[in-house]
Amino acid sequence: MVTARQHAEAGRDRLASALIANGSLQPDWFAAYHAVPRHLFVPDTVWPGQADGVRQGRAVSRLEDPAGWWRAVYADVPLTTQWDDGVLPVHNGRGSSPSSSSSMPTMVFSMLGALDVADGHRVLEIGTGTGWNAALLSHRLGSANVTTVEVDRNTAADARHRLARAGYAPTAVVGDGAAGHPPGAPFDRVIATCSVRQLPPAWIEQCRPGAVILAPWGPEYGGEAIARLTVGQEGGARGRFVHSSAFMRMRAQRTTRPNSLAYLSAPWPADGVRSTTALSPDRLGDWAAMFAIGVRTPGVFPLTERYRDGSYTLWLHDTAVTSWATADWEPGRAEFEVVQSGPRRLWDEVESAWRWWDALGRPGFERFVLTVSPDGTQTVEPDRPGVRPGGPTGRGPR
Repeated sequence: MVTARQHAEAGRDRLASALIANGSLQPDWFAAYHAVPRHLFVPDTVWPGQADGVRQGRAVSRLEDPAGWWRAVYADVPLTTQWDDGVLPVHNGRGSSPSSSSSMPTMVFSMLGALDVADGHRVLEIGTGTGWNAALLSHRLGSANVTTVEVDRNTAADARHRLARAGYAPTAVVGDGAAGHPPGAPFDRVIATCSVRQLPPAWIEQCRPGAVILAPWGPEYGGEAIARLTVGQEGGARGRFVHSSAFMRMRAQRTTRPNSLAYLSAPWPADGVRSTTALSPDRLGDWAAMFAIGVRTPGVFPLTERYRDGSYTLWLHDTAVTSWATADWEPGRAEFEVVQSGPRRLWDEVESAWRWWDALGRPGFERFVLTVSPDGTQTVEPDRPGVRPGGPTGRGPR
């Protein structure tokens, strides 16, 4: 019989090899990786996901399937650890919306590498989760230099227990991560393990000039990437996106997304105006395309209604519940029917945004820059020379 220790050693070595091979685990994090095993920070029941961080599989229990649990823990995948903020019962082995996880190890170490910490740095972590990331930081910098904030009391309590069992005691705060932790300021580094669409001002205010903020950022429409910003001498922050990501949204920045019926004032097509387009809705689903579209169309989000014959309808809604649009995709078509209603012509906005991105050469995340000015104004723009997309055509959500 294979013992738990043998499972752990084999799994850790195998995962380390994979992380070194893909470049995410750098030499300066080797010691922390080996000193802080992931399995100490994983609960007994998890839902292994895919590398994109979006789809979750079936529950794996340490008690019922120990071999499967060990495989999941040391696989390079995210592990969902909580559904629906822990307030709803789990039905048929899973909930409706994942709300906490142990992030994909490649993402964990890629972000720690991008954080570029040095001895003596004070770090603020937003989103304690299982506590693994806080433990890695504590091993590298010392617990006294790490502050971690978690909004969920039960998740925070479990993380504190795991951290103490592993021998680490960072400052662990229960509260809204958007507020940071003023008593611990000023910080040299801020790292968020939840995504935002507006960088909280408190994170910048609680940093020293020259500090680095690393945070997943994504517009309402979709698409997301890790922003690495440097805090300016006069306030504000600016930096590039370093790679794509798929994190759960910070609770304070979640928005309610009504279904399509909330937008219709009468039976279909209500007061919608029909037209056609040569732009296939299929061309809008790329993660980078969604990011670029979202930068140009604040407050717009998509939903997809699929049919048995393989066709589908792309619905576009605005968060203010004033406007909607549909675009029908059918195989073999060169033109697609569009219906739009409301003061915003959402399909026109989205198509215009896609064509803007296409005309720039379809730049990836790394070509975009996030700027937060001292007065809190936020812009996202491509770095192409001569292009100034701030203002009416390039301003991100505010």
